[in-house]
Amino acid sequence: MNQNDSLRRPVEAEPQRLGALAVLPVFMGLKGRRAILAGGSAAARWKAEVLAAAGANVDIYAPDPSEEMLALVARGAADGSLTLHRRPWALDAFEGAAVAICDAETDAEAQAFYCAAKAASVPVNVIDNPAFCQFQFGSIVNRSPVVVGISTDGAAPIVGQAVRRRIETLLPPTLSAWGKLAAKVRPRVMERLAMGPPRRAFWERFADLAFGSTPPPDDVDAMIDAAGTATMDGHVTLVGAGPGDAGLMTLKAMRALQACDVILFDDLVSDEVLELARREAKRICVGKRGGRKSCKQEDITAMMIRLAKQGRQVVRLKSGDPMVFGRAGEEIAAVRAAGIGVTVVPGVTSASAMASILQTSLTHRDHAQTLSFTTGHSRHGTLPDGLDVAAIVGEGKTAIIYMGGRTSVALVERACAAGVSADTPAVAMWNVARANQHVWRGRLADLPEAVAQTQNDGPLLIAIGGVFGEEAVDVSTMPDVVQQAIAG
Repeated sequence: MNQNDSLRRPVEAEPQRLGALAVLPVFMGLKGRRAILAGGSAAARWKAEVLAAAGANVDIYAPDPSEEMLALVARGAADGSLTLHRRPWALDAFEGAAVAICDAETDAEAQAFYCAAKAASVPVNVIDNPAFCQFQFGSIVNRSPVVVGISTDGAAPIVGQAVRRRIETLLPPTLSAWGKLAAKVRPRVMERLAMGPPRRAFWERFADLAFGSTPPPDDVDAMIDAAGTATMDGHVTLVGAGPGDAGLMTLKAMRALQACDVILFDDLVSDEVLELARREAKRICVGKRGGRKSCKQEDITAMMIRLAKQGRQVVRLKSGDPMVFGRAGEEIAAVRAAGIGVTVVPGVTSASAMASILQTSLTHRDHAQTLSFTTGHSRHGTLPDGLDVAAIVGEGKTAIIYMGGRTSVALVERACAAGVSADTPAVAMWNVARANQHVWRGRLADLPEAVAQTQNDGPLLIAIGGVFGEEAVDVSTMPDVVQQAIAG
């Protein structure tokens, strides 16, 4: 076969098309504008507070307001104003209103309020009655002026609240102060920094600091001055994408994907990981797979260098961890030799993901004192000649073999010839941490047959050692206090 038959060229990939949206997320400015709210219940009270917090002057129409509503009006709002009218709403209430909210007791009242608002061309929401809503309130993460709204289109409010809690943990409380500072200094940045690299350098540095835990300084003139001399040199960042589950990505990896201009990604990088990237970033597939057409490593390295020399921020996105069987050493050396800065962002390697899925400690002190990560094939596609299998497989050892599908027969033969028991526990896992993951567990002697019979061409990870045995956890060996807690 001609060598070129096994090669392919890098291919630019289009970002995934934006999927259908149940609703259009829109942020409405209500500062100094009038909002009307019909109803005095606890649910209406929350809507009144949200509207006023957004700067609206809220007129509340409620003949018999609840204690919660009375307490809110007495206390006042963070912004805007709250005015209570102890009477039902009427048609004249809609004049000059920016939005209209109603907590209707009956469908007839809901329909009447909805029709009156539409006739007055005022956007309307009837609480907990989607049929009479032109817009909806979502869950809110408040780091104003940074505001995050979350909607489930009314289908699953509890899910929306869970998403809000997750986002709350990611956004530091100090982000609000940084957001206010951004609004304050933006005119100075526009005046003093030219478009392009200087402005981008300033705002990227600003954003990095905003996601820290420290409050902002009183002024940022020094940052503006430093950005004024920035040239935005090209840079290469090697990023570990993990085994496939986007939830296993690190925050630093996601930030790198959001800040880059170009992504060179491997075949094994999942679509859900790529969707975390900045949409404007160019995506180029430089796939390398054993036994398949692959891009030449030297072409990938040369492309990284060319793009970085053009001033691009380049992410080399690799499956798993870039420093584990990822040819990272060759790429780092070449990029450095070209005088280009390089950064490495580690990822979750497949062995760690496999251990977490199996809930097995790879170094359980009762069964393993050594842990080895080994490649299962040489550049010729065979088991490496110099691999001392007896040194990594056997009593007190855990061995993880990457890319060992085609060499599992030779691996087991070499292990058994070295005196390793054929009954040593073994695991084979395809597509670790992905939706199509498949796991086999059994004896070392049965491993080659299991690999041959499994119709799966996904990446394979092989694990051998006593930690994978069913008897690995022996409750009787645990301390008395732990046994007592287990017994109840």
